[in-house]
Amino acid sequence: MVARSEALSSGGDLSATPKRYKAKRRGDRGYSLMEVLIVVAIIGLLVTLVAPQLFGRLDQSRVTAATAQIRMLRSAVDSFRLDNGRLPSEAEGLAALVVSPGNDVAETWRGPYLDGGRLPADPWGNPYGYAPTGVSDGPAIYSYGSDGKPGGAQTAKDLGNLPLAQ
Repeated sequence: MVARSEALSSGGDLSATPKRYKAKRRGDRGYSLMEVLIVVAIIGLLVTLVAPQLFGRLDQSRVTAATAQIRMLRSAVDSFRLDNGRLPSEAEGLAALVVSPGNDVAETWRGPYLDGGRLPADPWGNPYGYAPTGVSDGPAIYSYGSDGKPGGAQTAKDLGNLPLAQ
């Protein structure tokens, strides 16, 4: 090592440096193309195995979010009924939860009944449906699922209390 430092300080030739130093420098040049291709192949394999499972969870989380939003809308409709003595009419729809429908409830309306003062869309971007009477007890608040049409299965399945007309 003394010879190397003396050669460096005097501006001399580095050919006198030990062989092990040169071997170490040669190994520090970077990764070979083969090593990079192997890493890319492993990452690609992991993505193909994991991605379908993650997308399946995404669809299920949308169904869960829609169900929670329907419960929240049902609670807001119940608050509207307590304040005004009636449910919103079919013509007023869920909009009566954020804007006073006027007429007979102008003095008793205490809304907006939803946080943020606006109606949410379902997780697929469609508006929630509403009818004063549903198949089961209470008003119909529903989403037609991912396809936006009545009926369907899996993520396209209808959610909520559907209207009697179906």
